[in-house]
Amino acid sequence: MDGRRLLASNDFLWNENQRLREQNTSLRQQLAQREDQARQLAQLQQKHQKLIEHNSALRRQVAQLRQQLKTQPRPAPPPFIKPAAPDSRHRKTPGQKPGHAAALRPAPAHIDVHQQVPLPIDTAGVVSCPHCKTQLSEVKHHERVVEEIIPVKLQTTCFHCISGYCPSCRKHIESRADEQPPAADLPHAQLGINALTWAAVMRVCYRMPLRQITALFQQLGLKMSPGAIAKQLQRMSRWLHGQYHRLQLSLRLAGVVHADETGWRTNGRNGYLWTLTNAEHTLYHIDRSRSGRVIADLLGSDFGSDGQGTLVSDFYGAYRQFKGSQQKCLAHLLRELKDSATRRPELSGHAFFRKCKRLIKEMLKLKTHREHLKPAAYAHQVELLEKRLAKLGQKRWDDEDADRLANRLRKYGGQLTTFLHKKEVDGTNNAAERALRPAVVMRKISGGSRSAAGARAWAILASVMRTAQQQGRDVVATIQELLKAEWSGRQATLLTELLMPTIIENRL
Repeated sequence: MDGRRLLASNDFLWNENQRLREQNTSLRQQLAQREDQARQLAQLQQKHQKLIEHNSALRRQVAQLRQQLKTQPRPAPPPFIKPAAPDSRHRKTPGQKPGHAAALRPAPAHIDVHQQVPLPIDTAGVVSCPHCKTQLSEVKHHERVVEEIIPVKLQTTCFHCISGYCPSCRKHIESRADEQPPAADLPHAQLGINALTWAAVMRVCYRMPLRQITALFQQLGLKMSPGAIAKQLQRMSRWLHGQYHRLQLSLRLAGVVHADETGWRTNGRNGYLWTLTNAEHTLYHIDRSRSGRVIADLLGSDFGSDGQGTLVSDFYGAYRQFKGSQQKCLAHLLRELKDSATRRPELSGHAFFRKCKRLIKEMLKLKTHREHLKPAAYAHQVELLEKRLAKLGQKRWDDEDADRLANRLRKYGGQLTTFLHKKEVDGTNNAAERALRPAVVMRKISGGSRSAAGARAWAILASVMRTAQQQGRDVVATIQELLKAEWSGRQATLLTELLMPTIIENRL
């Protein structure tokens, strides 16, 4: 073999060696990758098996929790959420009972307009069909009564007044019509008594926002801003301030007064709305404080001290300062029993909770049957109930909630049965809660008041309007009559007819 062929073979073998080395390296890398993949696969299989076992454990836990949910009662909703009404299979069917006459809207007392609605008449003078012109047979006449509201028309009145100085009275005198508001030198026109009254009624009774009132007035042709309405409401409250004091005095002299309070924000700051009410009068008051000073200033610190007045309230400590007769709300006590049993379901079968709930219901039921019992029999039943109540309060029940409520029975024992001795007293404070309910709806819509003056104005107007509604009066007509009396300097006794003017002057 010559040298050239040997060099060529050597080169070939060298290249083949390089190729095999590279192939060897590549195969080693692939083998290493496969070994890594095999290890990863083994690890994944182990993780997969662990996940399967963990998933099975979770499924068993979910099944156990579902079983516990079926056996345990649902937790009570948060205090800011009203609980759902229970499903009842025997709900009252709406409408009148079978056999009763339908409750329809009353028929109009009189007809204001009679309008003839004819059909076409052919050449022979006979009533014909408006579509095909055929003569009609069996022609009858009908009366279809329709009640309609006449569109409101804006009316501007210019009162031509005369003024002068009286040397005897030492003041300027100006003539004024009964329906004319007190004179004010303004570049624009004043609001009339109808506009003032309806703005107040829409704000207080119908709880409309100020911007919606202005939008409605603008559709009727009367342009004003929400701030203008707020200012006019404050003016009306100053005119009706005397009526507010008369209502306060009426409640101070009343035989039974219900009192309650709730939250009310003024200019973004927390405060309270107080209410005093009885069958014919209601008083609202907005204050920054919830202390006993507020109710003492409203009702008088000596209320009931003469033995004539009775205060009905909840168990708030501010009402304990009154030395007269009191009645604590049994509905609040029943609600406390129910809430405690909801929070702790095991208390539903507790002896104290069962006996106390049954006793309160028997007390309320006995009051409803008072007219059907002889006085001696009724007094005997009251005595038995009072003994049971005292026994419940004196016993120790070895439970935190039961002992807490039993202590309340001991603390207020005599104030839980006042309604059984006094015929005019109710066992619950529902009257005050009903008086607060419209105010709470107003608070939810408006968020409260923007200023102390606005809060004061709302309290005065709401007190007067609520009282007018309680007495079955027309609110608009009542407000207008009170405003006319105030503008003319007369003393209006429309809502407080039982009060003597001399008594009012002395007490206020």
